[in-house]
Amino acid sequence: MSAPWLTLIGIGEDGFLPEAARQALEDAEVVYGSARHFKLTPSFAGKQKTWPSPFSAVFDELIALHGRPVAVLATGDPQWYGIGSTLVRKFSPEEIRVLPAPSAFQLAAARLGWALQDVEAISLHGRPVETLNGFLYPGAQIIALTSNGETPKTVAEILAGSGYGRSRMTVLEHMGGDKERIVSGSAGDWRETVADFNTLALEIAADPGVAFRPRVPGLADEAFVHDGKMTKREVRAVTLAHLMPHPDALLWDIGLGCGSIAIEWMRSARGARAIGLEPNADRRGLASENALALGVPSLEIREATAPDGLSGLPAPNAIFIGGGLTAEGIVDACHDALRPGGRLVANAVTLESEAVLLDAHQRLGGGLTRISVERAGAVGGLTGWRPLMPVTQWHLIKGAH
Repeated sequence: MSAPWLTLIGIGEDGFLPEAARQALEDAEVVYGSARHFKLTPSFAGKQKTWPSPFSAVFDELIALHGRPVAVLATGDPQWYGIGSTLVRKFSPEEIRVLPAPSAFQLAAARLGWALQDVEAISLHGRPVETLNGFLYPGAQIIALTSNGETPKTVAEILAGSGYGRSRMTVLEHMGGDKERIVSGSAGDWRETVADFNTLALEIAADPGVAFRPRVPGLADEAFVHDGKMTKREVRAVTLAHLMPHPDALLWDIGLGCGSIAIEWMRSARGARAIGLEPNADRRGLASENALALGVPSLEIREATAPDGLSGLPAPNAIFIGGGLTAEGIVDACHDALRPGGRLVANAVTLESEAVLLDAHQRLGGGLTRISVERAGAVGGLTGWRPLMPVTQWHLIKGAH
């Protein structure tokens, strides 16, 4: 087991460092941090190094320093949307010592009197602000890290445009320091100019008549822009139930279309990821638009078809085949690629695709389901049932008996 040589030191706006952190600074041969961090710390003998550009170059630098005492300055808690989670993917936990300070989430909750366990703690720092769209529901309390002073303005525009203009916004600047300031107002009337170093707290309130979009699968079809060819709401909910989203799991969505399955997969579990294969450029555009609007901008969209487009992809936890079922070898390629315990779901609406699913069921097992949906609609001046195309669904858990 390696002894810790890399120390991550959390620091707040007050510059306070406990004795262990001060000692680590004094012992370090090299100290990494931002210009703001160095202004907050006492003098030390080690070499100051600001983050390189591109940032990824720091990993080669740290590897070259391996075994020598190195300190890294970080804002608040390095393990909460901080550099710590990145470094533990490059170095073993035994090599790293973490000395956290209170996080921005903790400080903001303390200022506002919020119970942190009930808060949606998210980061919009260096991420598309549209990520917020995945966390909006009436009564939500959200604390968000931001990129700069423009982020609250963009958030206000998103909230007002989504029917949440009544939401209360609170910007907390430079918490814990001499320049601390708290500014509040409604999203619909937001006109404030705020400091670049801020944390944003939101109390979400819907405008009258606004229908929110839950994270439970089965969003209304109208939540997506599409060209008519999409997995409809009722079938989508059943499909996601068999795919079983969970945090950090990866989905392959083959025949992405407008992205409805992949997007609901990502919305259903924190950190869930998806790679969508779609050869049609117009549909890739629709999927990208939907991913932004529904709060999952990290959906990875590829111009490809299966099975050829599957080569080199990271192993999935689940696969959905929504198109291209009649391509030779697609079912076996997907089954082989699944991790043990992985879920495979395929939907068919044509007789040719049904034949593929029947063969797969006979050879590989799993279950077959026939889904028929009828929706009420106008028939002249009265109301009658209008059937959707029935869907045959094959679902399988790899290794299950």
